[in-house]
Amino acid sequence: MSELSGFGLVERARAIAPLVAREADAIERSRRLTPGVVAALTENGLYRALLPQSLGGAQAAPEAFMQMLEEIAKADASTAWCLGQCSVCAMIAAWLDQDTAREIFNTPPGILAWGAIAHEARIVEGGYRVTARWDFASGSRQASWLGAHVRIVGADGAPRRNADGSPELRTILFPVARATLHDVWQAIGLAGTGTDSYEVNDLFIPERFTAFRDVPSALREPGPLYKIGTGSTFSLGFAAVSLGVARATLDAAITLAREKHQSLAVGPMRDNGAVQGLIGRTEGDLRAARAYLYAAANAMWRDLAATGEFSAAHRTAVRLAATWTIHQSARVVDTAYHMAGATAVFRSNPFERRFRDMHAIAQQIQARDAHYEDVGKTLLAGS
Repeated sequence: MSELSGFGLVERARAIAPLVAREADAIERSRRLTPGVVAALTENGLYRALLPQSLGGAQAAPEAFMQMLEEIAKADASTAWCLGQCSVCAMIAAWLDQDTAREIFNTPPGILAWGAIAHEARIVEGGYRVTARWDFASGSRQASWLGAHVRIVGADGAPRRNADGSPELRTILFPVARATLHDVWQAIGLAGTGTDSYEVNDLFIPERFTAFRDVPSALREPGPLYKIGTGSTFSLGFAAVSLGVARATLDAAITLAREKHQSLAVGPMRDNGAVQGLIGRTEGDLRAARAYLYAAANAMWRDLAATGEFSAAHRTAVRLAATWTIHQSARVVDTAYHMAGATAVFRSNPFERRFRDMHAIAQQIQARDAHYEDVGKTLLAGS
């Protein structure tokens, strides 16, 4: 694959970031990405960042994907979160036959979203039937297709099993028009993501609209990207979103400190040694977090490109770097928020929403403290 995989994504993201920033208040109020933002993301091919090149996608390397999300996150976290979610969902194309993938991703707008893993699909002639409701479908309000990761059961309700005896899991895909969406996302942060619930009733899913997501032996597309799988790519993407939010929040605090007088007696914030030291240390923390995340991602990518294997060690390294980066980004945002004082509580200033967005990110599965336990267990086992 070309070393220029993903070329132009970052520049395009940077170019539309001012539009996203202008629309951020409307996104927050409506709890949806605005039509103008969705159109800009679509027309610039950003939703297709991880789609296979055989389908007209960028099939971008992790670094380009992460930088793209950072640029959008500096403007609006909800937009970046939806873009990251739907971009990773598009990786499922690598496990589908070409005709099916084209039908889903090359029919405008070609956006796929899905929610949390749950429920089961029953085997019937030619495919599966499912009645279920799923939650946490970020980006579903822009999507033309939805998906769900389900257990497969026979007519008697008994689970179908893989050769190793484990229950068979598949990702099922269906047009958004076949589902009922429930407006449930009333959250403290990432309000504009429309992370709603969706359900289907006795829906028939043809066999060709199912896939063994993240199963290497079932891949139909070449290239190292798809061997990473969706789970680790979600982690890298959402960690990059957290970096973008942290960068924008700290930059806002620096701008404020240049201009704000704490009081007539104390003088400008920029001349306060405590403020100077705090900004310096926090800048170092943010640069260290970003360097660590990108170093882990790039080391993994080099090894993967050379060996063709995404190892358990790679998965552990990505998980640790992503989790730590999200937590460190939250600390940076907290520091910037507190540094801003009373100024930070007003919605008209660039702190309050980013504070809420960052703490919504830090509550997601990619930031769970349990990841540290998993890494520690691996290290103690000598793996």
